[in-house]
Amino acid sequence: MAETHYDLIIIGGGPAGLTAGMYASRARLNTVLVEKVATGGQILITDWIENYPGFPEGISGPDLSDKMLEQARQFDLQFEYGEVEKVELEGAVKSITIGDKVLTAKAVIITTGASPRSLHVGEEKFHGKGVSYCATCDGPFYKDKTVVAVGGGDTAVQESLYLTKFAKKVHLVHRRDQLRAAKILQERALANDKIDMVWDSVVTGMDGLFGVENVTVKNVKTNEETKIAAAGCFIWIGILPNTDFLGNALEMDEWNFIKADANMATSIPGVFAAGDVRSTPLRQIATAVGDSAIAAISAEHYIEGH
Repeated sequence: MAETHYDLIIIGGGPAGLTAGMYASRARLNTVLVEKVATGGQILITDWIENYPGFPEGISGPDLSDKMLEQARQFDLQFEYGEVEKVELEGAVKSITIGDKVLTAKAVIITTGASPRSLHVGEEKFHGKGVSYCATCDGPFYKDKTVVAVGGGDTAVQESLYLTKFAKKVHLVHRRDQLRAAKILQERALANDKIDMVWDSVVTGMDGLFGVENVTVKNVKTNEETKIAAAGCFIWIGILPNTDFLGNALEMDEWNFIKADANMATSIPGVFAAGDVRSTPLRQIATAVGDSAIAAISAEHYIEGH
């Protein structure tokens, strides 16, 4: 195999990337982790995590991220910060372009995760002015105010519960007549006096002079529209994979999540994918960590075999 800067490049610094980096560096692979902004991924904006093994009392997202980063650094994992602008993954030498830097490696693990899905009802103009995808980040701004939350899964319900620490009322809008979240979260939400369930409804618009003042909600069964006076709107309606930078380089599913087998191997030899960016039935920290351990070992075997 031709000479490269590294044995392994990991793209993405969330729990998946940090885990892969820890395993690879511990295996004495010359490894660099490339992160666009800051390590931690989505857990940086997660208030409290109570289903990750080893923390029976729960742990905050930022604290868990710090611990993962500290552990990865103990094994001399290297870091590069910047946005990946170009990838060349075919062949024995893989290259990643970040600004004016070109990094080369024998193998690549993609752990770029996913991002929140938008409503596409004109909320873009209210980003930072009432529209948010992060209760942990922005919840304190809505002390004693009314807000609208959108969604029915674990994230929407858990974050709505967190918002009740600050807001006087949270109108949780869901397009169905029952939540999809875990039963324990449903029970907490339905028992919380500050949460008002808006069933069978979708958000169709929002307005305000300098920020969000009203959120328009339509009942999908009656088509009746109602304006809810609110100072903010929090949106949790799913995620989109962070795969745009790849173009058509890898085989993906219909939603552009990367297809990978049980060894986390993608359609290109020497390229692996793990965590939320992978086509998988479950996206949790625990599964991201498990995926990435497998990906790192698979990458090690690939490098040794070539």
